[in-house]
Amino acid sequence: MAEEVMNNKQIILKHYVEGYPKESDMEFKNNNVKLNVPEGSNVVVLKNLYLSCDPYMRSRMSKLEGSYPITGCGVAKVLKSGDSNFQEGDLVWGMTGWEEYSIVTATQSALFKIHDKNVPLSYYTGILGMPGMTAYVGFYEICSPKKGETVFVSAASGAVGQLVGQFAKMLGCYVVGSAGTKEKVDLLKNKFGFDEAFNYKEEKDLVAALKRYFPNGIDIYFENVGGKMLDAVLVNMKLHGRIAVCGMISQYNLEKTEGVHNLFCLITKRIRMEGFLVSDHYHLYPKYLEMIIPQIKGGSVVYVEDIAEGLENAPKALVGLFYGHNVGKQVVKVSRE
Repeated sequence: MAEEVMNNKQIILKHYVEGYPKESDMEFKNNNVKLNVPEGSNVVVLKNLYLSCDPYMRSRMSKLEGSYPITGCGVAKVLKSGDSNFQEGDLVWGMTGWEEYSIVTATQSALFKIHDKNVPLSYYTGILGMPGMTAYVGFYEICSPKKGETVFVSAASGAVGQLVGQFAKMLGCYVVGSAGTKEKVDLLKNKFGFDEAFNYKEEKDLVAALKRYFPNGIDIYFENVGGKMLDAVLVNMKLHGRIAVCGMISQYNLEKTEGVHNLFCLITKRIRMEGFLVSDHYHLYPKYLEMIIPQIKGGSVVYVEDIAEGLENAPKALVGLFYGHNVGKQVVKVSRE
């Protein structure tokens, strides 16, 4: 059987990244790829449709052995498959390369078949994919929320934060979010239904700002940024408060990370603070879909995306995350189905 060789556009990481990533740390290349499944193998050949830009990808740019395509979550179409769980024409989401075509194994990529196509396919990079599961697990499983509790979400307009706030509101909690621009603050209050929101860049004293919004303290903090914000939150937590540590974007690009000085509050306030990786909880994905898809279709949950067109614009989109340029979930559209 003749091998099908295709031109494969790729975004390649050129070298170690120090400090904030730059577009020049990555390059756009054309390489040929053989789109075949070796006999007896379980590989899956994918045509990538959407790619996700996520803050955690920064850590993968710090260690490098040779040039290779950047990897991240994506939505793709199965072109060929040696895995009996996937057929030609299936739509899937999982870990894939920043390229037009990827050859993966289902185990290596944690591939999920997409069954419900009556929602935008790009949602499987966000609300119906890894970020959605992250919000669900961090809020419901890690924080054990109760109706009437007070909830604070940092980086609240991002892919995960916008969902945590809406989940908390649906449960009957009082919710405040922080973001870095007036536009994002308005989005939190007017589109996502947060009770209050503030621009952390305009607050000289974060401890005082949080005290203003939470005069009686914070029950639940969904941590996305770390550093000074975490320090200020610890002072404002209630007794037996819970903190789900999802990410610390303020620290990813620093050569020397900032210290946190108020950890003693964990003891005096009996706070439970737990970090988590969503990949440990994917067994809950079917349960999450049962909850979230009717809410999307019924309009009780809204989701905002920031879509960059074309693989060549992926580096700019990823770099923009660390400067807060995106509004909502940052997605790169690679090709039409």
